[in-house]
Amino acid sequence: MTAPSHDDEGLPLLPATTNPTDLGFGKVVAQQMKGRFINRDGVANSRKYGLGPQRAERFYLKTLNANWSQFLGWMTGSLLLLNGFFALAYVSLGPDAISGVEKLGLDDPFMRAFSFSVALFTTTGSGVMNAVGSTALWLAAFESLFGPMFLVAIAGLMIARLTRPRMRVRFSESAIIAPYEGGRGLMFRMVNEQPGELVEVTVRVNLSRFEMFDGVREREFHTLKLERNSVDMFNLSWTIVHPITADSPLAGITPAEFAASEAEIIIFVSAHEETFSTRVTTRTSYLWDELRWDVKFASIFASAPDNVIAIDIERLSRTERVDEGATSKPAAKEFEPKTPGLVTGWAGG
Repeated sequence: MTAPSHDDEGLPLLPATTNPTDLGFGKVVAQQMKGRFINRDGVANSRKYGLGPQRAERFYLKTLNANWSQFLGWMTGSLLLLNGFFALAYVSLGPDAISGVEKLGLDDPFMRAFSFSVALFTTTGSGVMNAVGSTALWLAAFESLFGPMFLVAIAGLMIARLTRPRMRVRFSESAIIAPYEGGRGLMFRMVNEQPGELVEVTVRVNLSRFEMFDGVREREFHTLKLERNSVDMFNLSWTIVHPITADSPLAGITPAEFAASEAEIIIFVSAHEETFSTRVTTRTSYLWDELRWDVKFASIFASAPDNVIAIDIERLSRTERVDEGATSKPAAKEFEPKTPGLVTGWAGG
């Protein structure tokens, strides 16, 4: 029996496709892409030429995404480096370029000039120290202008970091194929690291892999159906499950076939962040060699006083072995999932 080529009104039907989306990369690019589409940190594995180095834009994004210790280290190092350059410039003008440094009690000419530079750069006042000579005066004037501008830029970056809404979600180190409801399921686990609440959380999981069509190897994309793709509240952990049913793109697949297809599991998470009352997103991916078979996730829950629900973040990626071949050698017929129950809104697993 063949599928009809026209609809009820006699119009030709478009050919059926299992590739409703290419994630925005484009079909041609998707076929030529080597490696992963999305890095583990959520950054797209892509590059654009013809726009110049874009150093300022890249620096701004790096300062926003860096952790606080890195950010403060970069800013402190930049402040010391700039003042060091100014100090060398003053030293090169001779010992008489700065007057009043004798009262500092410093014998090293560089440290004297550095102290004078820091005072001008930070606008704290140089006290009895003054620049002497036209060149030193022009240099001091430039530093008095440049220093506050640099400090204002640092303050702006700090405000941008503090007021930038973001989702701090940690994903398990590996995705797994584990026993599920009498069959198998693709699973990964994630946890909300921030103290603020995430609500109305939705997850979309896509599978990218190479498949054979009429003897031609082509990359295809599939949207994987999830046991549950949204929760009302996400303040603990959530195990995302794709039941491998008979109509799943992963039905009957083995580790060797998964590796040969160069599969990548691409995850998109979107949520409403209550602190800033805005929508936030995050993403990550797992390559075929970051998928584990014949294991299951260990319990992440921990005991706590006063009947408080608690989890141990250190157990996020912890797994337990199951019988060898339990998932790496699937049954001939994939299982049918049970009817899902009522979603309570408390994500756990």
